Amino acid sequence: MSTGVPSTKWNGNGSLCQTKSQNTSLEVSLHYEGKRDEKEILATRPAEIRSIWTGEDPQNILYYGDNFYILPLLLQDQSLHGKVRLIYIDPPFATGSVYQSRSQKDAYQDLLAGAHYIEFLRERLIFLRELLADDGSIYVHLDEHMAFHIKVIMDEIFGRANFRNWITRKKCNPKNYTRRTYGNISDYILFYTKSNNYVWNRPLQAWTEEAARKEYQYVEEGTGRRYKKVPLHAPGVRNGETGKPWRGMLPPPGKHWQFTPQTLDEMDARGEIYWSPNGNPRRKIYLDESEGVPVQDIWLDFKDAHNQNIKITGYPTEKNPDLLTLIIRASSNEGDIVLDCFSGSGTTLEVASQLGRQWIGIDNSPEAIRTTLYRFAHGTEPMGDFVGTRNLKRRTKQQTLHLFRITNFALYAAEPYMGEIDQIVTEWEQWIK
Repeated sequence: MSTGVPSTKWNGNGSLCQTKSQNTSLEVSLHYEGKRDEKEILATRPAEIRSIWTGEDPQNILYYGDNFYILPLLLQDQSLHGKVRLIYIDPPFATGSVYQSRSQKDAYQDLLAGAHYIEFLRERLIFLRELLADDGSIYVHLDEHMAFHIKVIMDEIFGRANFRNWITRKKCNPKNYTRRTYGNISDYILFYTKSNNYVWNRPLQAWTEEAARKEYQYVEEGTGRRYKKVPLHAPGVRNGETGKPWRGMLPPPGKHWQFTPQTLDEMDARGEIYWSPNGNPRRKIYLDESEGVPVQDIWLDFKDAHNQNIKITGYPTEKNPDLLTLIIRASSNEGDIVLDCFSGSGTTLEVASQLGRQWIGIDNSPEAIRTTLYRFAHGTEPMGDFVGTRNLKRRTKQQTLHLFRITNFALYAAEPYMGEIDQIVTEWEQWIK
């Protein structure tokens, strides 16, 4: 893979491209009918809510209602405005479909498209930006239908400089029924931060023996330490110490030493430099000094449920909890507030609880609220249990009380979503007995 050099080092004809200053000042926005002014959106009248159920000393909140009216309500709370450390949302994908749970109950409609969909999500992203802490992060999970449009919108709202990653996730096993296209097995997560100073706990994967032997191919005589060889130079010309000769050698053309000659001498004295038979120095990188493999932006290990052994709630499009575990650990710390305003089956909420974070969940689907409450009472179940007649195994009372305790919360309903909530709570109270 080639490595670029700064534009100031360009020796060719620059007439075909803009200067660096012009590029960085370039603003791109998405224009469409119905795009509203931010001030008008932020002036939205908040929802009126009613307390439905409150646990002892609740630190977590679940809202039943339209997030467009609940988010401005949260903005009025000074303990939340600019205090949310992490936001993950898995909104509708503009698929034009209606989704049902495995029990054949309507879960949600995904019928918005085009400009209507873009503005629907943009309005909510504006509220979320205001709720996000200065050192906070937001992850937006989408697929190929609208991810590219929403990337432009998020550049507008959060700033292009705060874009961190376009993460590609393998969502399912390979498809064998495609005839005229490649199999569609991926979706995408847009990762932005509020500023350049954000919470980041670098995620690492443990080395497998096979991968370690392949990457670290050499064994050091005397110590038995496994290592790999890497160049001692880096791209770009430097005029300081790292650009001077070392041991009578200059770095290759267009390169500089990664360390000063004095540091290179010290490394060599410690035996940390490998000299090839023709006198080419290389740096030794030792396996036992590696904490693991840094996670990259292609995620292959977080597929949705695909066999009868995976435990799920039965809610459509629910995401793999290991996916949320990675995100929450990477972009928040214990005690931080995690927000999911399309909370669905409650995966984000349960994982946040297990990792010692506070959470806020919002959803306008009665089936989502019902599924989340059932999850708090019974957890998830093997996928096969949803096929045919369900023979549910209740948790022991001790297991139920433990799960309930770590997800202790308050439940609120917004107008006009109060009609079915009392029945849902009555069912839930029976589940936890």
